[in-house]
Amino acid sequence: MRIPLSALIGLTLTGMFLFVALFAPWLAPYAVGDSSGAQWEGMTSAHWLGTDTIGRDILSRLLFGAQITIFVALASSILSFSLGAFLGFTAAVQGGWIDQALSRLVDLVMAVPSLIIALVVLTIMNPSLIVLILIMGLLDSTRVFRLSRAVAADIAVMDYVEAARLRGEKGTWVIFREILPNALSPLVAEFGLRFIFAVLFISTLSFLGLGIQPPLTDWGGMLQENKIGITQGKSAALLPAFAIMSLAISVNLVADWILTRTSSLKGGRGG
Repeated sequence: MRIPLSALIGLTLTGMFLFVALFAPWLAPYAVGDSSGAQWEGMTSAHWLGTDTIGRDILSRLLFGAQITIFVALASSILSFSLGAFLGFTAAVQGGWIDQALSRLVDLVMAVPSLIIALVVLTIMNPSLIVLILIMGLLDSTRVFRLSRAVAADIAVMDYVEAARLRGEKGTWVIFREILPNALSPLVAEFGLRFIFAVLFISTLSFLGLGIQPPLTDWGGMLQENKIGITQGKSAALLPAFAIMSLAISVNLVADWILTRTSSLKGGRGG
């Protein structure tokens, strides 16, 4: 199997981000909140990427920020896809009042911008990791529901699905054995997009002060803490922004390759 250069770059960068997220406590030279230097220090042997607005090592905070950012985004994406895909498939297979009830509920939630809902809820509740994951996962599951329902509705009218129903197979069997395998291609591509959206969403919440709370940190929180440094020519706020951009590009490259590969394989089997 020959992997395209773009996919190879995406796989390499994504693997590096995952490696950093897993081993951040062992890779970071300093603790996440350790003020080990002076304010806005440049690149030195003690601080490879300099220090931030209160003298904390930027490299260490980038590594710990990667761990929190990727964990929250991945956990919320898994939750949104598990819930959204299952409900979307159920609505398409069952039809009738179940489809109407789920679709109208999703329309109601999507009528209000996700950021506004999240800000209101987080203002009332303590923005812990669990709360953030639940809010992001539930809000994003509405987008997954719409895609899953549309894909499943096309598959549900196929002859092999009708044959399964005539055999007396239950709805869950039809969903997991007939619809899900044939819907994986668009869902995998969408997962990459939803994951990046989750990264941007948690970064936005942290930038606004309602995301990851100290002593933990994420890339959005680092942007908020060091934004004043941009006007002074400091790189402390640019580095987490570059990390977010690099992660978004790498994951999208991998998702595009997987979509192309699964689509070509499906076309080959069909021929």
